[in-house]
This record gives sequence, structure tokens and C-alpha cells, in this order.
Amino acid sequence: MGRLPERRLDDFRWLQLRVGPSSTINVAHNVYSVHSRLKGETVRVKLYGEYFELFYGQKKIERIPRLRGQGRHFIQYRHIIETLVRKPGAFENYRYRDDLFPTIRFRMAYDYLRENRAGKAAKEYLKILYLAARETESGVDKALRWLFENGRPISPEAVKEMLETDNDLDPHQEVNVEEVSLSQYDELLRGWKTQEVAYEQQS
Repeated sequence: MGRLPERRLDDFRWLQLRVGPSSTINVAHNVYSVHSRLKGETVRVKLYGEYFELFYGQKKIERIPRLRGQGRHFIQYRHIIETLVRKPGAFENYRYRDDLFPTIRFRMAYDYLRENRAGKAAKEYLKILYLAARETESGVDKALRWLFENGRPISPEAVKEMLETDNDLDPHQEVNVEEVSLSQYDELLRGWKTQEVAYEQQS
């Protein structure tokens, strides 16, 4: 066997990449979004086995988990929502549109808007997504669930109102616990004692 190196070998490597017009970079044959403000800029990537760190200038901006395999994509709506809100027409043909539905209820909201406000569906949905980015994704998801369950119209205004009123959006479920008869335990104990007596008589 050869001698061990005098110092630990680096478990990362550096990449220098240019951010594309869609606010994405290609890291190890997979596509990742970065903040839209970085479009056209050169960034440095410190690539580890399970994640990579993104640097702009000398400042670390973000840590992003790596995807397994190749030809995949990881688009974070918070990176690009401001651009999409300014240009909602780009949403319909956005290559990675499916990544812009954080939960099934966001997808349901978009489908609802397409059916009921066809001409403004993209614009209205992006406003809802913007609320998730600026307020809380879980809060918007709960608001959408409440609106659907109570048959209310879906709109950015309705979601915003739910968030501002700070209503308890969690469903309340009544839990009924049947009373347990203690006589069942008495019968069980009597059965054990009968078995013990029988065993002692045999031995």
C-alpha cells in the first residue's frame, strides 16, 4: 500500500458558471434555478457529493441539495416569482412549469382559475404563488384548502384575506373514545390466575 497523503484531499471541486436567461445553471448535467437577479452573471459553485454552495463574488449565497442522476431539474419558485409576476404571459409556456406547484392544492387552484377566469388564470395564480413566497407557503396551502372545503371562490384576494385575519385554518376533528369497561380486565386477570393454579397443581 502507498503512503497516505500528508493532508486530507479536498472532497469538493470548484465550477465557474454563467447564469442563463431563465435564471438557471447546469451543474453536473442537472438544471438548477438561481435568483433571477443573477441572470447573465458569472457564479462559482463549490460542488460536494450531496449538495453544492453557490457563490457570487466572494459571498456564499445559497446551499442547494444535489439531484441524483442526470437530465433532471430543481426549480425553486422563490427564485423566479418576481420575474414571472412582471411577465405572467411566460408562465403558460414555461419549460419547468410543473415545478411551480409546491403542493397539490396550488395545482388545484391553477386548474380552478383556468376554468373560471381563463383570461387571467396565469396572472391570478402567480399572485397566489407570490403570497407563498413573501408570506408563508404552508399558510397559503391551508388557506386554499379551507376555501376549497367550504366551496369559496379561489382568488389572490381571498387567500390574502385568510392570511391577514389569521383564522385557525386547521380542520377540527372530533375524537370519540369509547369508555372501556374495567370488568374486561377483571375477567382477564381471573383467567390468568386460573391458569397459574392449574399449572401449580400439575407440577
